[in-house]
Amino acid sequence: MGGDRLAEVLDATYDCLTRFGVRRTTMDDIATAVGMSRSAVYQYVRNKDDAVRRVAGRLHDQALARAEAVASTELPPADRVRGILQAKLDLVLALAGASPHTAELLDAKARLYGDICTDFTTRLRQLLAEVFTEAGISTVEPTEAADIGIALVVGLESTHDARRLLGPATEALLTGLLGAPDAAR
Repeated sequence: MGGDRLAEVLDATYDCLTRFGVRRTTMDDIATAVGMSRSAVYQYVRNKDDAVRRVAGRLHDQALARAEAVASTELPPADRVRGILQAKLDLVLALAGASPHTAELLDAKARLYGDICTDFTTRLRQLLAEVFTEAGISTVEPTEAADIGIALVVGLESTHDARRLLGPATEALLTGLLGAPDAAR
């Protein structure tokens, strides 16, 4: 039961963040959104900062779990790279699309959750490097290839048609790093 109520508190926190942003959200807002007293909310989170940090962590953990799941499959390396990059792009587009305020949860320089963002990117980089190592790329170091892949997604994040462009952009990247499309599979 406690886990369910915590999830409700975090869901309410996310709802408040979409409406008000990190700075303007209050514990009263969260309590009202979840339908609890403020003192009851404190049974699940220490304070607003804790609630916001947990929301950021949950969102990044869910995206990372998707990336790790695809990375651990027996799919060809090109498909695993696509899946890992898709997990990053999906997180960004979901947060940016929900509200201009929720995009704040992607800020690696944020005091409350910047380390969560940084750790997420670091882990994606490791997953990509592992796949590139397994694929035996020789054009660049696997960690450099991973950095290029992440930079590709970061570049797409600000385009209006990012989902559609991820496919062709990833194909071009993989062709350059892994060789002809047939060889990449």
